[in-house]
Amino acid sequence: MSFRTPDRSRTLVLDDIRGAQKMLSGVARMTAMEGSRHLSQLVGAPVHFKCENLQRTGSFKLRGAFVRIAGLSPEQRAAGVVAASAGNHAQGVALASALLGVRSTVYMPVGAPLPKVAATREYGAEVRLHGQVVDETLAAAQDYARDTGAVFIHPFDHPDIIAGQGTVGLEILEQCPEVRTIVVGIGGGGLAAGIALAVKSVRPDVRIVGVQAAAAASYPPSLAAGRPVTIEPAPTMADGIKVGRPGDVPFEIIGELVDEVRTVSEDALSSALLLCLERAKLVVEPAGASPVAALLTRPEAFSEGPVVAVLSGGNVDALLLQRILRHGMAAAGRYLGLRVRLTDRPGALASLLGALSVADANVLDVSHIRTDPRLGLSEVEVELHLETKGPEHCREVAATLREAGYTVLD
Repeated sequence: MSFRTPDRSRTLVLDDIRGAQKMLSGVARMTAMEGSRHLSQLVGAPVHFKCENLQRTGSFKLRGAFVRIAGLSPEQRAAGVVAASAGNHAQGVALASALLGVRSTVYMPVGAPLPKVAATREYGAEVRLHGQVVDETLAAAQDYARDTGAVFIHPFDHPDIIAGQGTVGLEILEQCPEVRTIVVGIGGGGLAAGIALAVKSVRPDVRIVGVQAAAAASYPPSLAAGRPVTIEPAPTMADGIKVGRPGDVPFEIIGELVDEVRTVSEDALSSALLLCLERAKLVVEPAGASPVAALLTRPEAFSEGPVVAVLSGGNVDALLLQRILRHGMAAAGRYLGLRVRLTDRPGALASLLGALSVADANVLDVSHIRTDPRLGLSEVEVELHLETKGPEHCREVAATLREAGYTVLD
């Protein structure tokens, strides 16, 4: 998706973020910071999670939305606000508007997950479903703003938005004053820019690492070009950071203050989400788990700790979560698919399943293949899908079957 309504009316400074923090007192929570023993051992330095997935509305977006709307004039408030979002920004704008007594209209794609649509309505916004992709939804919201005079609330490309998101950085410094590295996901760049400005203004020695999904990484080519570059994002599970063009305002800050931007694969994202759920007991959406994916991909690159990974959101649809968890288990070697050739006789399958039981593999699915021309007259091929304990267990299962005399096909 691409957003183009930059506002260069003023230069952000640390005092803006401190002012935003005062404004958010009693509105946004100071979210918890939790240690991760598993990642600490993997990285070789203390690793902490900054749990913005536990923020009101389930993400950091409330911070920037509230500061932006609170800064409107009485005339602008009277005209109402409008936003376009598939989820997190929608809910942040809806709740912020309700708290400030401002009428809000939120455009969402027709295919937006029903729980996110319902939550946005429950926070008080009028939800209008329009378009199949967010670009179409965005255009409709901007048309509404022009037609009605409502103020368009940009998700990341405005100084007030960035100041609000920067309060996450101030909290990190308060909760982990010895921090040496902060890892944060980047979409349009509002959160990363805010954190970088807040932290570098106080602790210029802290390393800031941005993370993007490899399928939707607009910052690396933009930084190389020295200006925001538009890309066509490929499909990614990390829809919260799927943005086709960096915001003009955050791009300048990130280009100056963020030390590097890394990309992560879809396998790494799903493995990170699975780790957060299993090890930390935290529900995190794929975009929010992108910093964890970076740590899993190159743990040796983050040995300068303590490290704080910002879990930016936890709004993930239950059906999508189910699919991602399966993907993550496969990426982590927790699933094994194999084919075994047997003599087609009574009891052969029972014997095979007995051997798998000895190997402590859980059978998820079994399929008989009898019509393949590669099979002999008395042969049958069995395709198995198994749940295992990891890559080493996968190898042990295959070895156990071979030792039992079975022909295991790759």
